[in-house]
Amino acid sequence: MGNKPVVAIVGRPNTGKSTLVNRILGSRRSIVDDQAGVTRDRIYFDAQWMEKEFTIIDTGGIIPGDEDEIMLNIFTQAKVACEEADKIIFLVDGKEGLNPIDYDIANVLRKSGKEVFLAVNKIDTPEKFADTSEFYSLAIGDPVAISALHGSGGVGDLLDAVTKDFSYSEKEITPCENIRIAIVGKPNVGKSSIVNALLNKERVIVSDVSGTTRDAIDSKVKYEGEEFILVDTAGIRKKSKVDWGIEKFAVDRSIRAIRNADVAVLVIDATEGITEQDKKIAGTILDSGKACILAVNKWDLIEDKQASTINKFEKEIETDMPFFSFVPKVFISAKTKQRLVNIYKLTKEVYEQTSKRVSTSILNKIIMDAVSMTPPVSIRGKRLKIFYVTQVKTNPPTFVLFINNSDLLKDNYIKYLENKLREAFGFKGTPIKISAKEKGEKK
Repeated sequence: MGNKPVVAIVGRPNTGKSTLVNRILGSRRSIVDDQAGVTRDRIYFDAQWMEKEFTIIDTGGIIPGDEDEIMLNIFTQAKVACEEADKIIFLVDGKEGLNPIDYDIANVLRKSGKEVFLAVNKIDTPEKFADTSEFYSLAIGDPVAISALHGSGGVGDLLDAVTKDFSYSEKEITPCENIRIAIVGKPNVGKSSIVNALLNKERVIVSDVSGTTRDAIDSKVKYEGEEFILVDTAGIRKKSKVDWGIEKFAVDRSIRAIRNADVAVLVIDATEGITEQDKKIAGTILDSGKACILAVNKWDLIEDKQASTINKFEKEIETDMPFFSFVPKVFISAKTKQRLVNIYKLTKEVYEQTSKRVSTSILNKIIMDAVSMTPPVSIRGKRLKIFYVTQVKTNPPTFVLFINNSDLLKDNYIKYLENKLREAFGFKGTPIKISAKEKGEKK
């Protein structure tokens, strides 16, 4: 768990605790069943809300005073969870209504001395909001109506309140130390040849047969006194062309290698140009939030090269992959080792860019100037207002806009703001993530 804040979700059986955990995590990881007592022990999960990291404890349902062995065990586990937790979400069933056991649990929670948030679950439509009023009698605070199953209601409001004093997550980064570089691309573009040339030895099997490299292979290398980890990966082919079995799992591992890397080097074949599969792999890299370099391999095979050949090829890349415009390009040959060491130099650059943190005051000045120069368009008489912006994380640089109404923030305006951030701060080779949070009344 580390030093992350701990949030315990408690309540009597079948109120939807595990469903709420799954909703917060965004995946079905906790057991959900209508049978009371399915979750018998404390289960811990790492969670995140608005870039704030914390640990959730899913507990069995509490029935105070029940002597049944299983229920007694559940109650004991829940009490221990409350002792471990920094904050507690007390989940009650809005569909069934108040239950005498809820009063008993409320008394136990008050004695814990911890901050308790009362969530009324199974309020699936706005018409049912009035059903929450009876829970005021628990004297445990204002009830928040939620639907853990559908994610509607005040799930976001509940998490805002629970995490309000949690710190934004931030990894401790040691610049340029053991940067993990994933060499990725479709089959037969020369990934293993590049790794071998960078290592200056035959570490990886190289063959003209697609899919020769079945696994992701790690190699440590030093360049100019600094260590890097090179990860050679299996070629990523179209799903329709991937056979079930060894190759499918090799592709899965390649995608996982991208997610585990600090920097991804997307290798394309100069003799083929940009293909649809290259674009899909580029999308995977960006979706994973990874800094990236585009390496155009087999440049030695391009005939009749002139001074303008690289510029012409770069323009073709810009046209075919406009979403990759911020990514530095390097034209290399694994065979002749032409410009190969530039991969190390560019890796250092883009890693420093993705690790960059911007001063909040300067950040707000840039964004407010951008809004003044090109205000957002009015939508049905309403106009987007940006109150302020903060950077909440690096790797990749992640920003949260505090605004009046999320419906007024359109993708094209987010792209405009991203471009302004790049103009001001560079962010060469790294994706930028921008999200929004409503603040105050919608106007």
